[in-house]
Amino acid sequence: MDKPKSNVAQQIAEVAKAFEQERTGHRPKSVTVVLSDDALVITLHGALSEAEKVLSRDPDGAAKVQEFHQQLFASAAGTLRTEIEHITGVKVREATAEIEPNSGTVIKAFASGTVVQVYLLAANVETDVWSNDRPSGQGQVAT
Repeated sequence: MDKPKSNVAQQIAEVAKAFEQERTGHRPKSVTVVLSDDALVITLHGALSEAEKVLSRDPDGAAKVQEFHQQLFASAAGTLRTEIEHITGVKVREATAEIEPNSGTVIKAFASGTVVQVYLLAANVETDVWSNDRPSGQGQVAT
C-alpha cells in the first residue's frame, strides 16, 4: 500500500458516502474512518432519513430500522468490500453494520477475527485532549 494513510482513509470515506447514497437514497452528513491494525471502522453520521428518525422514536420502530439496515448492508456490502479491497490492497474477511437509530449513526466494521467495540460519545472530544501520539498503524479521518 503505497498511498498515504489519510489519502486512503479519505478515499474510503468517499466510497462509503456514495455507497450509502446509492443504497438508501440518503447521503450521510459526514463519515469517519478509523484503521487500527486489521480493523477498519466506518461511521456514517446523520445517515438515517427523516422518516427513519421518526420511526425510531418508538422501540419497535427502532428495532425495525436497525434490522432493515443490517439486512440491506448484508445483501449489498459486496460492492463496498470490493472498493475497500481495491483502495487498501487488502482483502476484507468480515463485515458487519450496526445502527444507532436514536442518533441516526450507522457503523460499518470490517475486521478479521477480532472483536470491535464501538462507543458513541455524547459529545465531541476536544482536539487538544485527543493525543496525536497514536501508535503506528492507527489512523483516522473525518470528512
